[in-house]
Amino acid sequence: MALNGFLEFFQKGKTFRPRKKFAHGTIRYSLHKQACASLNSGINLRAAVKLPEGEDSNDWIAVHVVDFFNRINLIYGTISEYCTRETCPTMSGGARFEYLWADGDKYVGINFLVVRFVFSLEFFEVIICSIRRFKKPTHLPAKDYVSNLMDWIEAQINNQALFPCTSDLPFPKSFQSLCSKILARLHRVFVHVYIHHFQNIVSIAAEAHVNTCYKHFYYFVTEFDLISHKELEPLAEMASKICKDT
Repeated sequence: MALNGFLEFFQKGKTFRPRKKFAHGTIRYSLHKQACASLNSGINLRAAVKLPEGEDSNDWIAVHVVDFFNRINLIYGTISEYCTRETCPTMSGGARFEYLWADGDKYVGINFLVVRFVFSLEFFEVIICSIRRFKKPTHLPAKDYVSNLMDWIEAQINNQALFPCTSDLPFPKSFQSLCSKILARLHRVFVHVYIHHFQNIVSIAAEAHVNTCYKHFYYFVTEFDLISHKELEPLAEMASKICKDT
């Protein structure tokens, strides 16, 4: 299945976050269009992820990180109404895998305290906001984990020092390491969706589209060795069945 079907299908529904776009006339925009053309032609997905001859690997990885961010947002957006703090109190992938949130800047939780004052029989309420900071990895409901994750990824993508958007700016030495971290965390969204919400995907007849997106993601991260086998483990059995392109 070509990925144009995926985009057409999911763009009819809701998106968890606004899509990130490439500026016209840039190398990234050209590579993005080239990648989409290959995917839409129905080309073998394993072949489609290979670095085009003469292109810079950092540019190619940058294009795919943004594309996967957009597509996984689309996928999560279709099931987000079923992923509540009550139905998914932890960011997990079954009983064996639970993901804790940490972003390096500390996860910030907000408590609200309502204080009432009585003046001449009338009540006035003042809402005081207190900030709790968690220095250690923190248990969060899946909904909050994904929200924090997408905020964090957007911050990385929008930071020109970390993720330059044009070829005029050099890539930092840590660029591929950052991309590995982004992609590993995006993979956790796949894990949660497949294990806890796949029936919701089936109910809208989207399973073939999600499988195609996962295959594309899997071939890309394994082609460039961007995610560890440990991170891929929760969906390893499924990947062995659906990722068979040669």
